[in-house]
Amino acid sequence: MSYPANALTGASSPYLRQHAHQPVAWRPWGPEAFAEARERDVPVLVSIGYAACHWCHVMAHESFDDPAIAEVMNAHFVNVKVDREERPDVDAVYMSATQALTGSGGWPMTVVTTPDGRPWFAGTYFPPEDRFGMPSFRRLLDALRAAWHERRDEVVRSAGEITERLGQMSAGLAGPVPGGAASATALAVLVRHYDAKHGGFGGAPKFPPHSALRWLLERPEGAGTPALAPDEVGAAASAPDHRTITAPDAATMLHHTLRRMTDGGIHDQLLGGFARYAVDERWAVPHFEKMLYDNAQLLPLLARAGARFGDARLSLAAEGVVRWALDTMRLDGVTFAASQDADSEGEEGRFATFTPRDLERALDDPDERRFAAALFGIDEVGQLEGRSVLAYRGLENPAVRSALGPDAVDPVRAVAREERVRAALVASRHERVPPATDDKVITSWNALMVRGLAEAAPWLPGPLAAEARSAAVACADAVWERAWDGSRLHHLASAEAAEGSSGAAVPAAAPAAAPALLEDAAAYGLAALALHRATGMARFLARALTLADVVERDFADGSGGFFTTPHDGEALVIRPRSTLDGPMPSEYGLAAELLAWVAAWTDDRQRAARARSALRGIEPLTERAPTAIASLLGVRERLETAPVEVIVAGPAADATTQALLACADRDAPDHALVGLVPEDPALATRVPWFEGRVAERPTAFVCFAGSCRVPVHAPDALVAQLDEARAEVGAAPRP
Repeated sequence: MSYPANALTGASSPYLRQHAHQPVAWRPWGPEAFAEARERDVPVLVSIGYAACHWCHVMAHESFDDPAIAEVMNAHFVNVKVDREERPDVDAVYMSATQALTGSGGWPMTVVTTPDGRPWFAGTYFPPEDRFGMPSFRRLLDALRAAWHERRDEVVRSAGEITERLGQMSAGLAGPVPGGAASATALAVLVRHYDAKHGGFGGAPKFPPHSALRWLLERPEGAGTPALAPDEVGAAASAPDHRTITAPDAATMLHHTLRRMTDGGIHDQLLGGFARYAVDERWAVPHFEKMLYDNAQLLPLLARAGARFGDARLSLAAEGVVRWALDTMRLDGVTFAASQDADSEGEEGRFATFTPRDLERALDDPDERRFAAALFGIDEVGQLEGRSVLAYRGLENPAVRSALGPDAVDPVRAVAREERVRAALVASRHERVPPATDDKVITSWNALMVRGLAEAAPWLPGPLAAEARSAAVACADAVWERAWDGSRLHHLASAEAAEGSSGAAVPAAAPAAAPALLEDAAAYGLAALALHRATGMARFLARALTLADVVERDFADGSGGFFTTPHDGEALVIRPRSTLDGPMPSEYGLAAELLAWVAAWTDDRQRAARARSALRGIEPLTERAPTAIASLLGVRERLETAPVEVIVAGPAADATTQALLACADRDAPDHALVGLVPEDPALATRVPWFEGRVAERPTAFVCFAGSCRVPVHAPDALVAQLDEARAEVGAAPRP
């Protein structure tokens, strides 16, 4: 049933618009809502979620669509709906409160505050009636109303104590900058917590450990525990019986985890892309929402690891992420949507799962149905009420070989059959109602995808690589045009009147709904550096230098840390900061990495020292939570790595210039400065490494270990020098 529109009508967030015709008198976040609460002398109920969240939909249907519950909410609370993706600063404050009060967090998040925003109650999902050991939402509302009216002094005192505690939690890390042993300690702890059977770290639920995997990928070969032989690594990653891996090193943990994820249900085996997390330890059953930030971070890991380990499954998964991003997630041909929903047709996973009846409709040949069922694990039982989540068992699996029949002895025919079956199932998926797409264009998430596309491109097939680079450039330029206000980069970059994938108009980002946040400036700066390395385009290097200045001007706390919001941003009950990696890399890690890179480009030792200061206090976490500080450990190693400079000079449009730059992008160490001398003299003078790099024909200049090598003009000569540099500085292996 639809009710008259509330104040969420016309909101920039699709998540808020989903609640615009509920009986709850929702307000958007803003001073008006808190002013009303003060005038009415009632608490504020802040409900936080996001469009792709399955349990957010459940609570909305069970409780917020219920007129009786809405009547209580409207009479006794001012009700504020927040999209956590649109306002991660607000989400961070109240998530800290929820975790402090309950020991855990998640979405939907339900927080009750005083009229000045101080929290005094927090939780997540509440059912419409008592179950799961939780009170019904209606009973909870009655208790909260009674507490406000009958025990006001106690509530206000509790709110003050909670807010004081949140302020202490937001004080940031303190302590010395970690020494060289920190990385070794972190690696040893990762080994102890490594799931040698299924990959990843710890048990269920399992989230892709993006930052930790990136750290492992960029570690020098042999820097971990004793390595397995190459054939053992490959066998461990592909063995159908999941045999236990012994003595895992960085390369083994990286490869095995990516392979298990790629073969598991968390990976969309037909249309590409990865779900947000798996509910089990085997990566088998996901919550089906696909987030842009997950796939952006996984993309370069899959592409580079596929090349490094010669693993075609990882390479194909990387290609699938690119195709999913370009074909499904682009809103206006240039920028990327935030997420795809978990639900379609009112059912979680309906779009992605299969039953034997679905196979009958998709495949006429009974033999091909048996083969498809064996290859992807489709049976009558399934994992979701009779529906099966597709996993990939591989052509060498005994059950799959049995289903192949005579084709099992002919690899060409076996692969051809897999391609036929896969095409039929893909066609079947396209006939279904797709899940909704959240049309928000989030600056930081788009920047992560730009970086992912740029970094993955060298390892993608030629035409797809060119398409990925072109898409990255177009997206970066569009986000800059829409979100940069001349001084800051705002959190939303939605285009006015652009048509989203849902067919709805995407409203322009209102300034109040699009604060400037640290994650946006830092993530975009790093994406711009990746694009300069990949394309040589000078404007991206210039933007990175500008954003490093913005980070220090607007977000630095003066003692080595950073705040989420700018110094003159909206005053929340506390000023939040995020030091630890989660599904997103920590904003501390992003900011420190950007400062470290820009310090290297500009030879600014004071800025490098300030980047190093961001690492203070993380050493105890190397033993307690190394996956949470992997991005900061990467910054520490970046700052301690001997510099390598690979500068290309020549006309940007010249084919040889581009060939040299592409070679440098692909084959230089991860921490090398790779760039093209710009035509703009003002920019060139800001970068010492460009000085004197003038040549009559396209030339590459390579310097490392305190000396420069003979300038070269051909890619093969450049590769030889880069291999020498990699060996000299102990960089991670070249794929």
